[in-house]
Parts: sequence; structure tokens; C-alpha cells
Amino acid sequence: MPRFAAPLLFVLAAAVPALALAAYPGHPATSPGITAADLSARDKAISDDAFEGRGPGTPHGEAAAQWIADELKRLGIKPANHGSYFQAAPAVSITLDASTSHFSIATPKGVITPHLPDDVVYWTSRFAGPDVTVNKSDLVFVGYGVVAPEYHWNDYAGVDVKGKTVVILVNDPGNEDPHPDPNFFKGRAMTYYGRWTYKFEEAARQGAAAAIIVHETKPAAYPWQVLRSSDGGAKLWLEDADKNSSHLPIESWITLDTAKDLFSRAGLDYSKLKAAANKPGFKAVPMTGESLNAGTHSTISHLQTRNVVGMIAGAKNPGDIVMFSAHWDHLGRKDNLPGKDKIYNGAVDNGMGDSMVLELAEKFAHDPPPQRSLVFAFWTLEEQGLLGSEYFAEHPLWPRNHIVGVINLDGDGPRPRSHDVEASGAGQSEMEEVLKKALATQGRVLSPDPEPEKGHFYRSDHFSLAKLGIPAISPGGGRDLLVGGKAAGQKLADDYNDNRYHQPSDEWRADWDLSGPTEDMQAYYVAGKNLADSDFWPNYYKDSEFRAARDKDMAEKH
Repeated sequence: MPRFAAPLLFVLAAAVPALALAAYPGHPATSPGITAADLSARDKAISDDAFEGRGPGTPHGEAAAQWIADELKRLGIKPANHGSYFQAAPAVSITLDASTSHFSIATPKGVITPHLPDDVVYWTSRFAGPDVTVNKSDLVFVGYGVVAPEYHWNDYAGVDVKGKTVVILVNDPGNEDPHPDPNFFKGRAMTYYGRWTYKFEEAARQGAAAAIIVHETKPAAYPWQVLRSSDGGAKLWLEDADKNSSHLPIESWITLDTAKDLFSRAGLDYSKLKAAANKPGFKAVPMTGESLNAGTHSTISHLQTRNVVGMIAGAKNPGDIVMFSAHWDHLGRKDNLPGKDKIYNGAVDNGMGDSMVLELAEKFAHDPPPQRSLVFAFWTLEEQGLLGSEYFAEHPLWPRNHIVGVINLDGDGPRPRSHDVEASGAGQSEMEEVLKKALATQGRVLSPDPEPEKGHFYRSDHFSLAKLGIPAISPGGGRDLLVGGKAAGQKLADDYNDNRYHQPSDEWRADWDLSGPTEDMQAYYVAGKNLADSDFWPNYYKDSEFRAARDKDMAEKH
């Protein structure tokens, strides 16, 4: 599951890497049924060191995509893109050269130069040339950096930030309140306005020269280590005709300690201003006497990476698509990591999701063809900002109003059986009703997102599809375990997030308990089968921000 870009990537031609197939794991012998043994065998293969962390655009990463395509072929799943298993996703790699780049802030009490990556991470997403500079750009604190007319909120009201550097809080206003008002934004649940991607986008629309987001672990929902790991090298973007000239020249994050020092040097109290930013009527505050001087020197490379897509044609309505998806990429290899292990294997994130979709594909391949077509999609560039799924959503292989619904699987880790399954951003679409009915056959329930403040709905590939109105859901393992209940489930989730998430330690283990994911797959199978053999067209709920896009698409269809 993504937060930021991959640490190290290399250029690769669009063709399959010319490396000996013997260098990579073979395809395990598997059974038609849904089993923990099959799930483990596939995960072991796809997260093997030979694929070097599945960096998109790298020879070994693209070999992983080829491995998935070959596995689909072995299972009898047909190619979905005019005879090909691949959909090319042209991309650009921008690698910051830290030795020739700089980031410093002049203050009334002297210049501070935050250390990369201990105190700051920064980059440019522009690729017209190798050098981007911002000089003497005055700092302005703009609270949460949100312009939300439906909530009568505008952090940029009355201030001109053209050419300036905006300093922004992470997440939504009111989100950290111990007793949040459900009518204030979405209460405890994060909206898209809380996403770091939105904050950079809005700052660019306002004409800012740079943006600095203040990292705090609780509202961000991940520690600084994730930023260190994910933003320490190359960042990928989809090819763009204007070379991302509409993006901010400089985007960055700083640690909380760095931010507090910065505010103090300007004679400002960070805590008091943060409290003020959470109340209606907040006005942006100039950080008098402080200005950014930053310059990036980057290596720019153009590369090809690929989504992998296979399908089982429907017997009655083959043009209507029920989709299972997962992202195949991870964070690659980073040779400047301390210690011996340089590879981000991504066994849970998202080798597990890939293996689950393949397991479901094998099960469906042994069934009679359903009424509607089943598609099994594996996205590239997820860890770089959901780019592979975004490319598909903007260049769909089928009209969007023929895609019935999507079940996206991302990082459902090893755990015992549970009473429930969770869905990121629950309360969005009728795909939840489809999944609830399937879970009911097991005597289980769909639980609401236990951490809606973390904005998981906006952090996996289903969001790329949701933005354009395609009903999509991203279910994952439940926390209410049959043995130990919610406390035991939370302990497992915390252990993964603290010790393996986006770290080289996310590796396959032979002693995993996969009874939980196996039971989940059985429910996903029932949900997919029911939807594929029905005439039901799920929609977003009336209060969802994605309802209008779906209604428009369906109106055009009819």
C-alpha cells in the first residue's frame, strides 16, 4: 500500500527483460481450490530476492510482471488487451542528486539547513530539465492548505501565495479532536482534502513556488521512517505533455521538530497556530523573516513499465467487466541502506495481494464461464502514487460504464481467522453490499474502517478508479480474531506497521498462519461470482463524492 515513491529505480525498455528465466523462481504446482499452501507458494515466489523488490521499470521488476503474465497463461486465463497480457504505462523517473541539490531556510535567527533525509525530504516532479530552483521564497503558514467550498472552508482566503512557500499541516481540520464533530468535514474520517497529494495540487493551483508539509506520525498514520525509505531516491510520474510544468517546482516534508524550530525562530507558537488552524475563520499567517532557498539537480529518464491484465470471457454479457486487482510493484532495491539487506521484498505489500488474485483466478478458471467477464488486473507504479491504476482509469481497456465493480486487494497480511473483514473508507459504494452478502455465508461481517482518520481509502489503487466513478472496494483482513478478539488483531496490525511495512523486513516466512487470508479469499470468490452471474450494477452511495461521476457515465450508457 503506497504512501510515497520507490527508493531506487532504473530505466528499462518496454520489452520483456532479456534475462535468463532460470534466474527467477519457477511456477509452483497449485490446486484448483483456494488453499493456504497455494497462497504461501505464490507469495514465496513473487517476493523472492531474484525480483529485487519488484521496482517498476527495472529489469528484475519487469521480470516479476512477466512472471505474473506467465502464471495467468499457465492457469488458462486469456490475455485481456488485444492478445497481450500487458498494458504499457509510459513513465518518467526523476532522481534527485543530493550532492548537488540544496534546501535551506533563512530565518531571523540565522539560516537552518535541515539534513536530508533525517529532517527533510524534498524533490521536484517537473522534468523539462535537470535543474529547478526556488530563491528567497517567503514562507506562509496556510493551516491545512484546504479549499473546500462544500465545507465553507478556504485556508487561502485573503492571502496571495504566488511565488511563496506554503507550510501545511497533514490531514483534515478537526481530525485529531478526541470527540470530532461528524458534520465538520467528515469528523474522524479523512477526506481527500487530507491527502498529501491534494495539498501539493492545491498549492500549485494557488501559484506557490514550493510547499512544505509538516510530518506528525499520528495524523499522517506512518512514521518518518516511511518518508526516509520512500522518498530517498528516484520518483516516478506518468509521461505528461507539459512535463509536469503545472506542478509545484519544489515539494517537501519536514519533521515536527524541524517545524517547531522554524516557527519559534519566526516568533510563532506551532501548537497555538495548529489549534487556530482547526477552527473556522482561520487566516493564513506570514512567517515573517523566513524564506526558502532550494535547488534540485535531477537525473531524468524515460521508461516503460506495464500493467498485467488477464480475463475469463463472460458467456452472456462478455462486454461487462467484474474485476479483481492488486499492484505488483514494490520499492525495489536500495544499495545505500545500512546493513546487509538492500531489497524491499514486499511479501505482504503486495506479494500477498498478487498471490490472492492469482489464487482466485485459478479457482474461477475451473468454473463454468460466468455471465459477465472476469478480469484479473495487476497494477504497476502503485508505490509511486497509484500511477498504473491511474493510467488504466484514464485509458481503460473497456468503457468505464461497462466496468461493473472492482475488488482490489492490497497487503492482507498473515493472521488467524477473524469474525470480520475490513474495508478502507467504508460507506462509499454498494460494492460493500455485495461483499456483506458473501461474508454472511460464512457467518462473518464487514466492519467499518477502524482508522478512518488515516485515509486508507485514498491510498490504494481502487481510489484511481473511484475518482472516475468506477465502483471499487479494497477489503482487507479483519481485526476481530476468533482467538484473542480485537486486541490480538490490533497487536498484529501494529507489529506489521512498526516493524515491516515499507522495510526490507517485509519478507515471506514459512511459519505464517494464512488461515485468515484464505477464508477472506473464499468470501471474495463468492462476491465476485455473485456479481458476475447477476444483472446488478453497483453505484456509489448518494453522499459519496464519487456518485456524480458514476451517474454521468451510466446516463451516457443508457
